Amino acid sequence: MAVQLQATSRESLAAARQRLEARTDAPGADAAGIGVDLFAVARLLHGQRPLRRLLGEGSTPAPSRIELLDRVLGGRLRSASLEVACELVGARWSQSLDLVDAVELLARDATLAVAEAEGSLDDVEDELFRFGRILDRELELAELLADTGRPEAGRLALLDGVLAGRVSPVTSTLLHESVRMPRGRHLDVLAEQLAELAAARRQRSVARVTTPVALAPPQEERLLATLGRLYGRPMSLQIELDPSLLGGLVVQVGGEVIDGSVAGKLATARRVLPS
Repeated sequence: MAVQLQATSRESLAAARQRLEARTDAPGADAAGIGVDLFAVARLLHGQRPLRRLLGEGSTPAPSRIELLDRVLGGRLRSASLEVACELVGARWSQSLDLVDAVELLARDATLAVAEAEGSLDDVEDELFRFGRILDRELELAELLADTGRPEAGRLALLDGVLAGRVSPVTSTLLHESVRMPRGRHLDVLAEQLAELAAARRQRSVARVTTPVALAPPQEERLLATLGRLYGRPMSLQIELDPSLLGGLVVQVGGEVIDGSVAGKLATARRVLPS
């Protein structure tokens, strides 16, 4: 995920993610339950600024912050979830909003761990990416889903109507939580970042490929092999159709764009040729 943190917060987050992974990998772990609980904690901290400042700022000793969290949430969370939350609150953060980012990211990690255990990460990544593309095209839908001035129940009902039960429970949970707490973020970008997070769990980088026609499986395999050699790491393809390209491909990996489309070459020719 594209979460920008200062050094202190990055270190705390990295340690917390390692501990969470050990928990969710343990036999009998309730990763889904931990995800549900941590999403609820993130919403609470986001909505309650005084509480967030008390729990997320280092001016209060760590034991006091943990004690406060236990008084507020003890008995309302699963024991494993409370342990994770207490560890986060007891860590050092550069600013209190970083604590919200960390809780939310660990909630997503726990939720994606369910898909990983089920072997459905590929499907989740694809569903998230395609939903992001839908929102990118349907600006009014994206605005309605992200409008926190509208009742949450109505926004979630709208989301359910769009999804129509066609996505996995993990994808549904991640999108529901994004709609519940958009935090001023564009939902299309957020959905694509979630897809990247799913890809990262498979230790893959994401290549966004725009093509005028669907690629056949052998073509996808060749493209994956070529990109893997070029970037020196395994890749995951997210493919979008755009007939206006006329031919060829546009490939984006991170901030790098390789435009091999016919439309791109024509545009380049128009720029360099004298008028």
